[in-house]
Amino acid sequence: MQYAEFPILSLIIFSPVLGIALAGVFRDASDGIPAKVAALSSSLLTFLLSLYLWFHFDASEEGLQLVERTGWIPQFNIEYFLGLDGLNLFFLLIITFITPLALLGSWNLQKRNWQFQIQMLLLEIGMLGCFAAFDVVLFYVFFEVMLVPMYFLIGIWGGSNRLYATMKFVIYTMVGSLLMLVALIYTAILFKEINNGWSFNILDWYGMNIAPETQTWLFLGFAVAFAVKIPLFPFHTWLPDAHYEAPTAGSVQLAAVMLKFGPYGFLRFAMPVFPAAVYELTPLFITLSLIGIIYGGLVAMVQKQIKRLIAYSSVAHMGYIVLGLFALNTQGVYGGWIQMINHAIVTGALFLVVGMIYERTHTQEIVDYGGVIHTMPLFSVFLVFFSMASVGLPGLNGFVGEVLAMVGAARVNIWYGIIAAAGVIIAAIYMLWMVQRVLFGPLVKDMVKGLNDLSLREVVVLVPLAFWTVFLGVYPQPFFDRIDVSVQKYIEQIKSQEPRFAQDENKQKDLLSLMGLKKPELLSKR
Repeated sequence: MQYAEFPILSLIIFSPVLGIALAGVFRDASDGIPAKVAALSSSLLTFLLSLYLWFHFDASEEGLQLVERTGWIPQFNIEYFLGLDGLNLFFLLIITFITPLALLGSWNLQKRNWQFQIQMLLLEIGMLGCFAAFDVVLFYVFFEVMLVPMYFLIGIWGGSNRLYATMKFVIYTMVGSLLMLVALIYTAILFKEINNGWSFNILDWYGMNIAPETQTWLFLGFAVAFAVKIPLFPFHTWLPDAHYEAPTAGSVQLAAVMLKFGPYGFLRFAMPVFPAAVYELTPLFITLSLIGIIYGGLVAMVQKQIKRLIAYSSVAHMGYIVLGLFALNTQGVYGGWIQMINHAIVTGALFLVVGMIYERTHTQEIVDYGGVIHTMPLFSVFLVFFSMASVGLPGLNGFVGEVLAMVGAARVNIWYGIIAAAGVIIAAIYMLWMVQRVLFGPLVKDMVKGLNDLSLREVVVLVPLAFWTVFLGVYPQPFFDRIDVSVQKYIEQIKSQEPRFAQDENKQKDLLSLMGLKKPELLSKR
């Protein structure tokens, strides 16, 4: 464990406070531009600070890096404990990368503008803290902090049915969070009984000797909270309403970051602590993920609004992530992990693109469009490009994650891979059909005839996302290199107590090598 000489993680997490303060100072500006500039500048500063993590991260180090650890509630040994490893590195970078793009993409928003900037920056603080926390109580606090700004983003700047969507979002999230709170408190009590002392350090919880039946109930307490965040079928029904009613920036942050706390929570906080429960419940979660893949795709196919279609596509894509993680092999976990990054980029970009045309037309109904390519050719290029990435076109980032997740699932049961592959075909149908109805056909509607193409600001927002979509699709190896040690450690930790997970490496197929990637060892030799 390498301690930080300077609290860089805290600086990154709380640097948006500067933008919050400045947005409050400039709240009386009639045009709202000073508050926008303050928030955007603050988010860019946070991004620049976060680059320190990339350049100073040691991919060969198994333990935590840049650790910050100090007492918070000493009576119960609750700590302010932050750290960095391969699992959270890229999520911290994704947050700081996406936030300024979301703010710039919402530049023309006028309603209570300075308050909007503050809520976006508060959301960034909550998300950064949640990914960096290694004390379970600290994680839970940041986990709940995120709920507040998202509540206001949907409830104040959302659509006509925003109150219903907001309440549904809050109820689902709060119920899951309360179950997780009960489970973590009970786990801490068990730790105290076993070790004669309190600890909420998640690293201390790994390897606890908990009875299998107890593990199952505690794992389910955490699992419900994370399943809601993903959202995993059947806990998904809040997501389409939240996406449909949320402002563009809210949908972007929801899709790009907040949904990832579910899979991340499974891998970091639940699966290594309760491996016997993972052994028992893996078939259930693989089944739910496969249902989500097929169900999400079929429901997306019949949607009449663009944002609802993309929202249901997220249900399907997140199913691939869960499928990969619960395959519990190298290919599956790598696929699930890289798919989290890919989904953040591609689906975030799709919501930005849809928000740009909605700003011009104020309608999400697919039937209201048609022939848009004639008046907005640049917009059409980006919509087609990100739609193809979402489908999983080879050469774009969506392909790598989905294929690895399917390969990992097929190694468990060939039918898992076949069913997941069917989801790719369904995705191609609904995305291509949406593109065809929106962009092509005759130019007959007066609204479409009067549309202006993307501005320079909007192109600046989308180009970085397009770059990473291609880069990750062509050469994902630098990303894999930085997570290799951490992923192997967590796979081993989860499998260590279950003989069912022991694997004969001589029988493994070198599927990563077939894709031109290096293949790490599945398990350390013991």
